Amino acid sequence: MLDCLIVGGGVIGLSLAWELARRGRRVRVIDRGEPGREASWAGAGILPPASSSHAVHPLDQLRALSYELQPRWSAMLREETGIDDGYRRTGGIYVARRPGETASLAAMAEFWREEGIAVERLSPESLAELEPALAAVRAAYLLPDEAQLRNPRRLKALIAACQSRGVEVTAGCEAESFDIAGAQVRGVRAGEVIEAGQVCICSGAWTRRLLDQLHLPSGIEPIRGQMVMFRTERPILQRIVNEGPRYLVPRDDGRLLAGSTVEEAGFDRRTTEEGIAGLIRFAIDLAPALADAEIERTWAGLRPGTFDGLPYLGRAPGLENVFIAAGHFRSGLHLSAATAVEMARLICSEPNQIDLSPFHIGRRRDFD
Repeated sequence: MLDCLIVGGGVIGLSLAWELARRGRRVRVIDRGEPGREASWAGAGILPPASSSHAVHPLDQLRALSYELQPRWSAMLREETGIDDGYRRTGGIYVARRPGETASLAAMAEFWREEGIAVERLSPESLAELEPALAAVRAAYLLPDEAQLRNPRRLKALIAACQSRGVEVTAGCEAESFDIAGAQVRGVRAGEVIEAGQVCICSGAWTRRLLDQLHLPSGIEPIRGQMVMFRTERPILQRIVNEGPRYLVPRDDGRLLAGSTVEEAGFDRRTTEEGIAGLIRFAIDLAPALADAEIERTWAGLRPGTFDGLPYLGRAPGLENVFIAAGHFRSGLHLSAATAVEMARLICSEPNQIDLSPFHIGRRRDFD
């Protein structure tokens, strides 16, 4: 029998599977579709800097631990699989183009300093020297430690690393119901009955449907994010550029991602004319050279949002052998390494380094 069945083959589920397999556990991952092809694949791979020495809240500690782990994981995955996931510490520039946004950005810069994150205000001349392709802005700040990786490559590496360690990764296998006996799930019905000593639900935006069957309220909702990929002959930017919730992320090969929208659209993953046009306009306004760039593709992903912005991490109430790791919204890839390590500790009955209680299932909210 399996030691652990992981329901959901996104970056959270695959990262946890790899971490458990490295600890010698027998693991299987099932996914309703193609593993690694939902929100995990659709993101831009931004890794904001974080400081462990100043992290007090468990979410900040999770961010700091993940930020520390990501370059190590990138190196380990490359060694195990030969796949370069594109981890690069390129730095990030945060800009504001309107008066109100300038004040908000200045306040955020002060917060970063208090959190021990390196930040430098850029003069117009300094910004033009660093990123000559950017249009003029009212304010700009450089975070030199911001990093990125390429989501599809990380997912490909995780799948390969899991399989090399004996993890069975099954596509097109949807969890339909649970066989419950007392305080334990004895099996998961997914076309077949899959028995495992422990079950961890990592199904992203689809997690709520499974938790409803277990009578566990969660409030996880799908939030659509649309994306545009430009292609240029050579990179026109060297650093990530952030403006509020939107961003430009340059890749080494001349591709550049512009994202993203934040929309409550149910489980509709279609792009919209309005959403894509808005992103193209944003990108060209910020980097005018993109007006001549090829638009290689557009897409949308469904991110798992929660009512308070915190993921759900921990043991399912009333069930001894069921765990939840979902609801990371726009930070799934960013938080994946720390989530995997802390959840593996919990599943393996080891002490957690981070207090997971703020992330518990059933925290207060008026659910529908």
